[in-house]
Order: sequence, then structure tokens, then C-alpha cells
Amino acid sequence: MVQDRKSTSLAEDTKADIERINKRLDMLDERLDSIDSMVTAIAERVMRQPITINITCSKCGQPIEIALLGLEKPRK
Repeated sequence: MVQDRKSTSLAEDTKADIERINKRLDMLDERLDSIDSMVTAIAERVMRQPITINITCSKCGQPIEIALLGLEKPRK
């Protein structure tokens, strides 16, 4: 009798854990979809126009310039 209650309680806990994990996986999937949408929008924008990123090296202090050019020709 006591063993049945323990196994039932364990099964319920396991089921609740699985439901929690599924919910967290769904939230992670939604976040990844949002990130994918943002990256896609940025990539499409980069393909339309050149972008230059200027970064200063944290170790030596030297400026670094990174130019991203798309496949489309820039429009005038």
C-alpha cells in the first residue's frame, strides 16, 4: 500500500518534470525563432548596402575596421 503511494507520487513528479521541460523547450524554440528572424533581417539589410564596423582591440588598443559587403551592387 505504501509502496503504491510512493510509486504514484514518483510517477506524478516525473510527469510534472517532463511537462516543465517541454514548456521550457517550447520557450527556447520561440526565442531561437525570434533570433533567427532578427539575424535574417540584418543579413537582408547587409545584402542591400555595405556596412563598416569599427572596433578597438581590447589588448593592444589598435583600431580594427571590418567591412561587410553584400552581393548586390550599392545603389546611388
